[in-house]
Amino acid sequence: MKILSGIKPSGKLHIGNYLGMIKPMVQAQERGRLFCFIANLHSLTSVFDGNIMHDNTDEALLDLLALGIDPERSVLWVQSDVPEVTELTWYLNNLAPVGLLQRCHAYKDAVARDIPANNGLFSYPVLMAADILLYQSDLVPVGRDQKQHVEVTRDIAIRFNNIYGEIFTLPEAEIAEAVAAIPGLDGQKMSKSYDNTLEIFADKKTFRKKIMGIKTDSTPVEEPKDPDTSIIYAYYKLFATAQQAQDLSNRFRQGGMGYGDAKKELFELIWSHFEPFRENRMRLAKDPVYLAEVRKTGAAKARAVANQTLDRVRTAIGTSGN
Repeated sequence: MKILSGIKPSGKLHIGNYLGMIKPMVQAQERGRLFCFIANLHSLTSVFDGNIMHDNTDEALLDLLALGIDPERSVLWVQSDVPEVTELTWYLNNLAPVGLLQRCHAYKDAVARDIPANNGLFSYPVLMAADILLYQSDLVPVGRDQKQHVEVTRDIAIRFNNIYGEIFTLPEAEIAEAVAAIPGLDGQKMSKSYDNTLEIFADKKTFRKKIMGIKTDSTPVEEPKDPDTSIIYAYYKLFATAQQAQDLSNRFRQGGMGYGDAKKELFELIWSHFEPFRENRMRLAKDPVYLAEVRKTGAAKARAVANQTLDRVRTAIGTSGN
């Protein structure tokens, strides 16, 4: 089984990225052949500084390796290192109905928020479809907000297969409901766009400050509190054991526990969880030769698979020289 997932290098990784995408990627290495890529071409819809793009891409590669992606067990590459994906995107663009793309939530959300929408953002789902179909992916772990893009991928693949023959595998979306929508520090969806994220590799002072700044209500210390409406508890149970989560829930409901103390416990829990990953990242950062080799080897592996698919596509649509 081929499992594909990618992440945009549009800024520092946060716990929403980790729980929603990266942790499932790492676990997927035990379930099938993982295809994991850094989606820098997707980031071009909003990142227009070449130096920032370059640095973010390097950081994302380092982060993925530090968090457990094993380039020996998976195919790990940078999207722009595989030009075949842009060729396939053009072929798929000619089969993607405008009305289908207009209904995609990322574009509609940008328009609703008065964000200047370029054609890259509008046709973003077609590039995503090419990412998925190029490697004949069976399963695509995504957050709930990305499920629509997998559905669009299936629609385009079915249209292509109906016209040219059975070329593409129809992928299935996989959503972990417990982490499908990670709340941000302010209660909205966690997103760099909302500036409400908790970065995995932030320094200790910044990490603590962000947790202590989590939005809470004005319930007095002595009063009972509902853990099910608390962002603190929502984070806590994602990293705690079942017993730890139950214990904190009980203390919330009993009263006598202030939000400040709960935030301190949350800080210690999450900071400790990521300690091994921080150490791993510092070690990897000292070996740029290894990082460059991982990128080069990953691109070669990805291109080998991509060209098998693209050769069939070229033949089917009539652009092959054979």
